[in-house]
Amino acid sequence: MSVVDLDEAPSEMLLPDPPAQRVRYTLISVDDHLVEPPWLFEGRLPRRYADDAPRVIEQGDGTQAWVFDGQVYEQLGLNAQVGRADRDDVTFEPARFSDMRRGSWDIHQRIKDMDIGGIWASVCFPSVITGFCGAVYSRCSDPDLGLAVTRAFNDWICDEWWGAYPERIIPMGITWLRDPHLAAAEVRRNAERGFTAVTLPENPAHMGLPSIHDRWWDPLLAACEETQTVICLHTGSSGHWMPQDDAGPHLAVRATLFQMHAYVAAAEWVWSGIGLRFPEIRIALSEGGCGWVPTMYDRMRHQIEVSGHGRQDWPEDAVGPHELLLRNVWYCTISDPSSIDAVVALNRSHVMMETDYPHADSTWPGCQDALEEMIGHLPADVIADICHRNAAALFRHPLPAETLP
Repeated sequence: MSVVDLDEAPSEMLLPDPPAQRVRYTLISVDDHLVEPPWLFEGRLPRRYADDAPRVIEQGDGTQAWVFDGQVYEQLGLNAQVGRADRDDVTFEPARFSDMRRGSWDIHQRIKDMDIGGIWASVCFPSVITGFCGAVYSRCSDPDLGLAVTRAFNDWICDEWWGAYPERIIPMGITWLRDPHLAAAEVRRNAERGFTAVTLPENPAHMGLPSIHDRWWDPLLAACEETQTVICLHTGSSGHWMPQDDAGPHLAVRATLFQMHAYVAAAEWVWSGIGLRFPEIRIALSEGGCGWVPTMYDRMRHQIEVSGHGRQDWPEDAVGPHELLLRNVWYCTISDPSSIDAVVALNRSHVMMETDYPHADSTWPGCQDALEEMIGHLPADVIADICHRNAAALFRHPLPAETLP
């Protein structure tokens, strides 16, 4: 059992609560994050695994860390920096839970922070002890334990994170990645109790799993299509980053390339032909922006219609890959002011917003101001699509009785 003091005073790095934003837009954020609380697994595993569950420990240097399967995970909060007096502080990663706004890991405080930022509903990806797509549990040396922890995480989402505020949190689960049939069963189990999304690795081959081009994944994909479960692919979810020159500013270059990961993932998933085998499948790319979409559309169309670089790999008379990009793939933006008009003109119904709470990229608490700056020039009905209608339709999530604009 985790033994940590969650009532200690907040770090001096954290500012008091900011004033609430004036709500001008009903906002659904399709890319936020939760930091797993220390109590997450308590009472949720079979008794034989109770002592092996992930737990938080106090380390000798005054920091806290997760421990699971013989590994220590010291990146406690995964860049949870909202609410800091200085996001450039030398303490880049939270060392203790008290270094983070409580809304990072406490659902009741999260809802208060969502109200401060003017966020109606949120899709929340896991953090380091789980991995963006549950990869940590799927890598467990004891597969039975890993599967039990995967299910326990989903039970916590159902009971507490989503269950406490079903209108404010969009229920997204993880699944078991080492067996497509067990993965499909977990997706169906979650769908039966209301989950509408699952987070998967953007490029599973980078994790030593079968390629997305391999039909090994078809049982899972079939379950997602059958249950209308949205497949959410988060930048970096495969634990693989674009090659870069180690002599350069490592963090700056990596962050600049976030959109390239979305570009690569979209190319792989579209050219895999999954959209041909599963025409109703829904794939959402997170934290990869949207400015690249017109470029990829134009390139894929040129390949099929002019150059032939791809026709030999594509069924004759089938829907083109550029058309699948517009039909089966959704994408989100946190800040694409220079390209948002082009993306909207190409595929308005598939563009969504994110706030990336509680990470350093987040627009919180100024989410509403950020929206106005980027899309305030667009017609009201277009703004409504981008801010909430597209996401509500994709994730089958309720909207408030009155929406803005």
